[in-house]
Amino acid sequence: MKRRDFLLASAAGAATMAAPSILRAQGAGAPVRIGFITTLSGPAGYLGQDIRDAFQLAIDSEGGKLGGVAVQAIVEDDGLRPGQGKSIAERMLRNDGIRLFSGIVFSNVLGATAPDILDGGGIYVSPNAGPSNFAGRECHKNYYVISWQNDSLHESAGRSASELGYQNAFILSPNYQAGQDALAGFKRMFRGKIAGEQFTRLDQTDFAAEMAAIRAANPDVVFQFHPGGLGIAFLRQYQQAGLLGRIPMVVAAPSLDHTTLAAVGDAAVGVNVTSHWNVDFDNPQNQAFVAAFRAKYNRTPTYYASQGYDTALAIGAALRQTNGNIANQDAFRTAMLKADFKSLRGGFKFGPNQHPIQDWYALKVERNAAGQLELKTGKKVLENHGDSYAASCKL
Repeated sequence: MKRRDFLLASAAGAATMAAPSILRAQGAGAPVRIGFITTLSGPAGYLGQDIRDAFQLAIDSEGGKLGGVAVQAIVEDDGLRPGQGKSIAERMLRNDGIRLFSGIVFSNVLGATAPDILDGGGIYVSPNAGPSNFAGRECHKNYYVISWQNDSLHESAGRSASELGYQNAFILSPNYQAGQDALAGFKRMFRGKIAGEQFTRLDQTDFAAEMAAIRAANPDVVFQFHPGGLGIAFLRQYQQAGLLGRIPMVVAAPSLDHTTLAAVGDAAVGVNVTSHWNVDFDNPQNQAFVAAFRAKYNRTPTYYASQGYDTALAIGAALRQTNGNIANQDAFRTAMLKADFKSLRGGFKFGPNQHPIQDWYALKVERNAAGQLELKTGKKVLENHGDSYAASCKL
């Protein structure tokens, strides 16, 4: 079913049916249950683990509550399989009466899962995936994105590459929705020429052919979007191919996070990154979060963790204002759109399509005074930046 097909159906049916089913399943006074479907296994499993752990950290910091309302995250692994995510959502809706969802990492899983959630009278709040098709004409009043719209983060990389003076880029990404959005976003703001463009596979581990193509094209910069384990493999092979230090690289946040940095070490030195968040942001709420995450999980949080935490805060702000009543979805929406929480990234507000308007920064991998590699935040590259699809969203 296309998203457009269920807009009228969900508006007519969900409002009358959601409240009784929620009350029957959860019981008066029971915690608000949040269906948390995410990727926890495979090479990309750490992405979902960071989102889940930060989300739970926010709950734990309030003694099992968000916004003063008792909540319970019901976590399941989609295995990066769209069909599995869809089945989990259908079961949670049908058997468990859950109507508030979050957690999905990958856009292909979200594309298979979110329509069923929304068509079933549910609410979805995304901590990561923000595909273009849900940001424009197929937007929905019960669909919110806390992280980014897919194109927008790669637009920041395109702007950064131009500001760094690069004129000739070779660009690569996996051939799925987020990968297509990535290349579209980069090209939208890159002022130079595209020397070559290739799609890879989402399960690819050998990039020898791509390294040969880059070498043959001889660009002055490479942009690549390969999240999680894909990014680790790509960077290692880029170094092994002798391209590191010869052809610079500009990427957006998913292609080089703190876990990637720890895994690849020197292969990341000098890589330029753009992000809406970093561990060195000096606002009080971010410094407290980074310290608490490290203390609880004994690792440095990634961008994904920051988004998981912000998602919990956003949900908590809405629950506080509605006294935990998610059956009245219009009231919940009014509360959500106020974005009445202190984001770890600093300024945050929703655009007209319920996706973020936020700032983007240039980061670079450098060695600190102790000789350790770190991602260091530099200048702002985009300010109060939304996305290219908002004008097509009619809510």
